Amino acid sequence: MMKTKYLIIIAVGTLFLTGILSACKHLDEKPDNLLTSDILWSNRANAESYLYNIYGAVLEIDFAHIGISDEASVSIPGTNIRQMVAGNWSPVNAYYDHWDHYYTGIRSTFIFEANVGSVPESQLSSALKAQYKAESKFLRGWFYWQLIKQYGPVVKLTGALALNEDFNKYPRNTFDECKDYVNQLMDEAAVDLPVSWASSSNYGRPSKGSCLAVKSQLALWAASPLWNGNPAFNSLKNQDGKALAPTSFDPNKWKIAADAAKAVMNLNAYKLFTNLDNGGTRFDPYFSVRDLFLTNWNSEILFSRNSWNYWGYTKASSPNPGGINLYNATQNVVDAFYMNNGRAIDDPLSQYNETGFAENNGDQTWGHKKGQWNMYANREARFYAYIQYNGRPVLPAPTVDDKNYYSSAGNVDGTGRIEFYYSGKAGAKATGITNNITGYNFLKNISPADNIRQDVTNYRPFIIMRYAEILLNYAEALNEYDPANPEVVQTLNLVRTRAGLPGIETVYPNAVGNKELMRKYILKERQVELCFEGDRYYTLIRRLLLGAPENQNIYTMNVNEDDGGLGFGFTAFYKRTLFQKRAWENKMYLFPISQYQLDRDRSLVQNPGW
Repeated sequence: MMKTKYLIIIAVGTLFLTGILSACKHLDEKPDNLLTSDILWSNRANAESYLYNIYGAVLEIDFAHIGISDEASVSIPGTNIRQMVAGNWSPVNAYYDHWDHYYTGIRSTFIFEANVGSVPESQLSSALKAQYKAESKFLRGWFYWQLIKQYGPVVKLTGALALNEDFNKYPRNTFDECKDYVNQLMDEAAVDLPVSWASSSNYGRPSKGSCLAVKSQLALWAASPLWNGNPAFNSLKNQDGKALAPTSFDPNKWKIAADAAKAVMNLNAYKLFTNLDNGGTRFDPYFSVRDLFLTNWNSEILFSRNSWNYWGYTKASSPNPGGINLYNATQNVVDAFYMNNGRAIDDPLSQYNETGFAENNGDQTWGHKKGQWNMYANREARFYAYIQYNGRPVLPAPTVDDKNYYSSAGNVDGTGRIEFYYSGKAGAKATGITNNITGYNFLKNISPADNIRQDVTNYRPFIIMRYAEILLNYAEALNEYDPANPEVVQTLNLVRTRAGLPGIETVYPNAVGNKELMRKYILKERQVELCFEGDRYYTLIRRLLLGAPENQNIYTMNVNEDDGGLGFGFTAFYKRTLFQKRAWENKMYLFPISQYQLDRDRSLVQNPGW
């Protein structure tokens, strides 16, 4: 569904879909009424192409996924994300400034909804027009939701602005006004959307479940410390003195967040994917958590982008040679994964061992192998599904010959063990586009059928929202206002069980009914289950935890020490090493509004501290 259909008239039209504050850069541009011409809205194909172009504004891989939180870094020092974690950003060089991008999408939704009714009934039925308008409203709400996460309160519009509009009349609305508007759009969109889509031709479109999922995310955002009476925002006011942030803490917002997540659960249309849904005859946690991201569609997906650069993602996540080692997981996230007995590695009962090499293979075919470092032995299934580590056989290499391509001469054994040590093919000494800087790469969302050596990748949608997050939203919110409720444990255990772990009450009974201790394990579960999906950054932001030293001190393996030819036997490689103490100021909990926007709309006020 999401394959963009390019028509010349649409390509021309999008030149005029400028953002809310876009200046008239070209004085000879034709006016907006070109978009409402009889030609544009005369047939179904043109109208659908216009709608699909709006979908094109949905972003997938962005700053939240690739290295702004403690779970990852990118290996190229001068990239925007590396500049940001070094503190080198400001309103003048506002990296990942999506303000115009999303307001362009918002403007497009208004134009679409105002004109799609003009398409003849013979071309587009009333039912489809209602559905398409609902999709457009969802997308407008989605764009506003992304703006709120990044900038806080923004400018709420109820219609497209003319290019000669006096933008200075549009100050920021309050957080609650923006939140309520997104909820309104999701409620309106849900009326004309199915609970879920049954036909593969519609996969990638939002459903009623998508709308309720956004409301769940937004309610959790509003209940969390960032926006629930945060005194740091007391100074966030418009020029007329209007306060833009809630000024007092409201514990009932946690109940609202729990109810919003439960509304998705009560649809009874979504469930956690397992390998049994994909032809498996016996439940396997590894194939369940791995193949969730590799199937063309499954019942866990709440919203996805069906046209994305999965080849580029695989290339960036894969080791040299063939890959480019760009997306590097950190030791911080590696340490977060549980042992296969369900215990954290700092638990004396976990049986975690950080020295020496494993003397035997793991109990499962997908587990650790003899000779791998004990740090990677007997970990949970998600660790093996999501993390590429030193000595692990490479996945995106189907044949023995392909696997051997990744091995130095002395290591050729048909498995393609990844060489992240200093002199290895993917190590710091290697020649390539980039060199791995942490000793780890992403493995989540990488297909074993991909072949980076041959530049072959297999299609799968990019999952933007999924049911596991909703379950974790519910457990977190419910724990905050009713920690003794048995559904906290029951819901958290749904996610743990799919990962092959015992129930939380079995390994940590003291957490049951203990709000603070249970919160620790719920947030840890989010860190592991949703790693590399953008959630970690936003969870640390809304919880006011990103600035904590433990989340700013980034650890890696000792990748830069010369192994002296010892290769996989070089034990000093496995020394936990401080890579980076990231720069942090509390103003960074919100992005700055760029100086460019402030200069064009004099009614805008800057976020605190910027």
